[in-house]
Amino acid sequence: MARSILHTIESNMSGFSKGQKRIAGYILENYDKAAFMTASKLGHLVGVSESTVVRFASELGYDGYPSMQRALQEMIRSRLTSTQRIQAAGDMLSGHDVLSAVVQSDMEKLRLMVGEADRSAFDRVVDKIMSARHVYILGVRSSSFVAGYLNFYLHLLFENVTLVQSNAAGEIFEQLFRIGPGDVMIAISFPRYSKITMNTVKFARDRGAGIIAITDNALSPVYQMADDALLAPCEMLSFVDSMVAPLSLINALLIAVGARMGTDASRTFAELEDIWNAYGVFGKMDDE
Repeated sequence: MARSILHTIESNMSGFSKGQKRIAGYILENYDKAAFMTASKLGHLVGVSESTVVRFASELGYDGYPSMQRALQEMIRSRLTSTQRIQAAGDMLSGHDVLSAVVQSDMEKLRLMVGEADRSAFDRVVDKIMSARHVYILGVRSSSFVAGYLNFYLHLLFENVTLVQSNAAGEIFEQLFRIGPGDVMIAISFPRYSKITMNTVKFARDRGAGIIAITDNALSPVYQMADDALLAPCEMLSFVDSMVAPLSLINALLIAVGARMGTDASRTFAELEDIWNAYGVFGKMDDE
C-alpha cells in the first residue's frame, strides 16, 4: 500500500467530504512533510479536527493514522536526499524533547517487529546458517556496521564466515569468486538501497548460493531476490538511519544459532575465555 497511497487518494478524491479533500490536497502537494506530522498538526494546518484526520486514514483503508503515516514514510524514504530528510524531520522534532522522540520511535519499531515477525522464516534462516558450507555477510554504507556486528559473533562460532568488504566493486567479486551451491549469503539492506548490494546479491544468486535478506519490507530489492527474508523496520530519523530494530533482530538470530549449537558454543567460548585471560585482553575493575 505504501507505493499506491497517493494514487489511492487521487482515485477517491470525488468521494471525500470537504474536510477530507483539504487533507488529501495537502498530502498530495506536501507528502514529504505530512509523513512526519502528527494527526493534530496536520489537522491544524488544513483547518480540520484531529478526529477528521484519523477518519481520513480509515477511509483509505488503514487501521489508524500511524499506519497511514508509515505508508507515506516508506514511500518517500528511498527518494529523499540527506538534506531533504533533515528538512522533513524538522516537523517531527521541532519543539519536542528530541531524546524522548527518538527513543519512543525506536521502541515503537521494536514492538512492530516483534508483532509482525515470521517465526517460521526465522527458524529456516537459523537452519540454513547451521548447514551452510560457507556464510558470506554483506552490508554496505550504514548497513556495513550491522554486517560487521553480525560477523563479529558468527566468526567466533564458525570458521566458515566471511564479511564481504565493499570498498570497491571489483574487490567484492574477487572475494566472492568461489561462492556457489551450498553457500549462503546474508544480505543486509535498508533504504536508501545500495546498487552495490543489489548487484552483489545477483552475482551470488547466479552462482548458485542461497540468499538470506535482512531488510525492512517486501518491496525491498533484496527481498525480491532472497530465498528467505527477515524483516525489521529501519526508522528514518533526520539524516540518521536508526538500526535499533535490525540489531535486535540480529541479536535474536545469534542467540538462536548459539542455542542450536548447544555444548559446542559453550566449549568455544570457554576456550576463548582462557585465551583472553592468558593474554590480558580485558581489564579488571581494580586495574589502574
